[in-house]
Amino acid sequence: MLKALKPYLLPPLGIFLLLAGWHFYCVEFKVVTAVLPTPGLVFEAMWEKRELLLSEGWVTMKETLYGFALAFLFGVPLAVVVTNSSTLNLMFYPLLIALQSVPKVALAPILLVWLGTGIESKLAIAWLVAFFPIVVDTAAGLRSTPRELLELARSLRATRTQIFFKVQFPAALPFVVSGAKVAVTLAVIGAVIGEFVGSSEGLGNLLMSASSQINAPLAFASLFALAGMGMLAYLIVAIIERLLAPWLPHTEGH
Repeated sequence: MLKALKPYLLPPLGIFLLLAGWHFYCVEFKVVTAVLPTPGLVFEAMWEKRELLLSEGWVTMKETLYGFALAFLFGVPLAVVVTNSSTLNLMFYPLLIALQSVPKVALAPILLVWLGTGIESKLAIAWLVAFFPIVVDTAAGLRSTPRELLELARSLRATRTQIFFKVQFPAALPFVVSGAKVAVTLAVIGAVIGEFVGSSEGLGNLLMSASSQINAPLAFASLFALAGMGMLAYLIVAIIERLLAPWLPHTEGH
């Protein structure tokens, strides 16, 4: 019974111990609120500013989900193309690695000039951040299709299209889902980077504004809201994975 309840009991217990240690440190060492507020002050700020946090959080959530959706819609087809063409793989894969190596904070000001301070620049940054893990994981999944299944499909005279949709892509689905889980949390980071660089709304902008006003409780409340939003975005992908479970082959480590 206790073993079955562990997954539900241990996470709240870990959070409680972290908050208790945080409160003890602030009280025992008389930490200035402007430096580190107590958890109680943070939760108080969250309650008082709940409408503001929800409205700004919705802006960041839209940027995150739209950016992630764009990364998925462009990333999966590109992974299919580079996997099935050695020429395109040699041509574009180094460019993908080079693009991923460039810090997105460095790209943000350029995108801001190109796309303006609206939602477009935030979507572009969220897309860039989430794009790479989807491409890499999908390509890895397509390449890891068991050779026996491919040979069996060819022996049955299946076309390349049939092999892809009935053998390759179903076998790669666990990798696609794993890449999506990583990408959706990175999309949150991308959206916030865009809000840091140039925005008048969103949780990133609220965090910057609260920090500049030395309102530490509200700044930490914004951080908590961002953490909760990231967990919610991850949960959405996890629910989709659960719905796809009947079509997901068992893959060790995924």
